[in-house]
Amino acid sequence: MNTAILGTGSYLPERVLTSAELGTRLGLGEQWIFDKTAIEERRVASPEEATSDLATRAAERALEMAGLTAVDLDLVIVATSTPDQPIPATACAVQANLGAVRAAAFDVDSVCSGFVFALITAHALLDMDPVPRNALVIGADTYSRILDYTDKRTCVLFGDGAGAVVLGKRGNGRGLLASTLGSDGTTADYVTVPGGGSRRPPSEETLAGGEHFFAMRGRQVRDLASRVLPDVIAEVAKSAELAVSDIDLLIPHQANGLMLKDLAEALELRPEQMHLTVGRYGNTGAASVPITLDDAVRSGLVFDDDVVVLAAFGGGMSWGGAALRWTRPRKPGETS
Repeated sequence: MNTAILGTGSYLPERVLTSAELGTRLGLGEQWIFDKTAIEERRVASPEEATSDLATRAAERALEMAGLTAVDLDLVIVATSTPDQPIPATACAVQANLGAVRAAAFDVDSVCSGFVFALITAHALLDMDPVPRNALVIGADTYSRILDYTDKRTCVLFGDGAGAVVLGKRGNGRGLLASTLGSDGTTADYVTVPGGGSRRPPSEETLAGGEHFFAMRGRQVRDLASRVLPDVIAEVAKSAELAVSDIDLLIPHQANGLMLKDLAEALELRPEQMHLTVGRYGNTGAASVPITLDDAVRSGLVFDDDVVVLAAFGGGMSWGGAALRWTRPRKPGETS
């Protein structure tokens, strides 16, 4: 039995924040952000929406496509770096929201690469144990809650959203073909929220210093990603005994539209090989890969037997990739 994606889903908040509006607010002009990032707009969660709420909405849509209910789930894994609260895991809130009474639930935090880490973790847990059969894997972030909207280096890039997949065992030889994960903790200061943890607990000093806001060394992050991502994609393709040219659809982390254009050129991709949502949604952190995958699936861009590669990088720094042989979602009433 292989582990395969049986259904996808996503949720984007209703509030749209355009780059023109944000650029004017920052005194940059309407065109500056788009010229630097190729991002036209992003979504912002309402005051009533927390990360678990976004995750739950995406999960419901993935379960519907998979033809399963919450009680069919054995695992719920949420990848996020913006949890509802430090304790307990956001996945437990999602489990309760869905009524997934049989599922074990936990979080993964590898920042923007978190969904790929969570997907590979779910695959390994399903693969090693004959009892669990279905896992719900979600990437969800509400970066609007930790952004400094006076800092043009960060706030122009990020948006809120959630994406989800249902991963299950299938007997048709399709599913996850190969994967790779990596981290470099010596670059941990490239992406941080310095305050609020055990190193720098909340205090008047951390609040006054803006240490609870997201901070990023953008040039270093982009340089590292430009070196690492092409290698991740080539490595996971090679492990699956494929060439990069054999990839039918690449879903990369939606960090910056200009960087993704450079990635396509570095890999000599055909235009139809890579799907992007960064222009509409910005960088949605751990949610960007599953949101973009769901967008591709629901747009009719993924076909039975296609080779789909997911690739991401994030704080830590961390990176990962997975290659899958696509299997179509179940029809109602159909078993594997």
